[in-house]
Amino acid sequence: MPFQADDYLSRHVKTNAVDLSSRLDELIGLAVPNNSPNQSLYREMLATVMHMAQADRSRWDAKIMLQTMREMERAFSRLEQFKRRRKVTVFGSARTPFEHPLYAMARELGQTLARYDLMVITGAGGGIMAAAHEGAGLDNSLGLNITLPFEQHANATVGGTDNLLSFHFFFVRKLFFIKEADALVLFPGGFGTLDEALEVLTLIQTGKSPLVPIVLLDEPGGSYWQDALKFMEQQLVDNRYVLPTDMRLMRRVDNVEDATREIADFYRNFHSSRRVKQSFVIRMNHPLNPQALEHLHEHFADLCLRGGFEQRTCEESELDEPELECMPRLSFAFNGRDHGRLRELTDYINQPENWA
Repeated sequence: MPFQADDYLSRHVKTNAVDLSSRLDELIGLAVPNNSPNQSLYREMLATVMHMAQADRSRWDAKIMLQTMREMERAFSRLEQFKRRRKVTVFGSARTPFEHPLYAMARELGQTLARYDLMVITGAGGGIMAAAHEGAGLDNSLGLNITLPFEQHANATVGGTDNLLSFHFFFVRKLFFIKEADALVLFPGGFGTLDEALEVLTLIQTGKSPLVPIVLLDEPGGSYWQDALKFMEQQLVDNRYVLPTDMRLMRRVDNVEDATREIADFYRNFHSSRRVKQSFVIRMNHPLNPQALEHLHEHFADLCLRGGFEQRTCEESELDEPELECMPRLSFAFNGRDHGRLRELTDYINQPENWA
């Protein structure tokens, strides 16, 4: 018989704090493998739920907590099968008609990304979303749908398949749009598209989300993103609300070839990044040559809180990702602020002439 946490808690958990702590330890011991590095995390999750139960929050608060946890756990489980595939999140209007040039561009984008073995994530609706999935095909598509009383129904490519996840809360859905994305392509769209564009820029600018390519794609001669960028330059940069280098976090293009090249070039040498103790670590496909390292010390020293750049191999604390052990690392004490400059550094290490 499978272990039932709710039955166990109803029979055994008492309100005494000391007893609750020991019961949580016992429960974790029963439910979580002894060799799991996540034991302490699962214990904290259970403790948080129990603290909320002891406070007996409002029913609405409890329902929000329950729905959020259910949606996240289901999404984690479903997405596990696509874990090692790179994915591109595509945003754009659900109201773009089939005959519009942008629809054809979105379909072509989906086809091109699939040829690069990249999965296409969209909100699973119509318009740009339907076109991108149509081009990519089911095997290369993931749909993150939102349950609404109107308009938003899953498109024909992912509807009724295991490649579709439905969400009740926008904030949970947004989390997975960004968490799963190795790149983002934004077509013209309405409030939702602008909201998603500004949110992902904010998350990357503040270091809350890893650095990935952000591509603003419009039809040739289109002014949607051109006007948006002009507003940002005049109102945000000129008034010093953002750094001038923050504008480097996104690139505007007007054709699918350039959009795809922007994504492919970003991963020519850069593979991924993570924090290791006090250092920011970039994992690379190729080590840098001595001249390139010297250039980093001279031209990117402003990114370092202290010291400089060190090229090294995998440390013991990084062995939780064994498939990445052999990759060379570029390690430095990143100041945590200048992510636009970090993008410029990434562009530099992606140039083949800088590789050893």
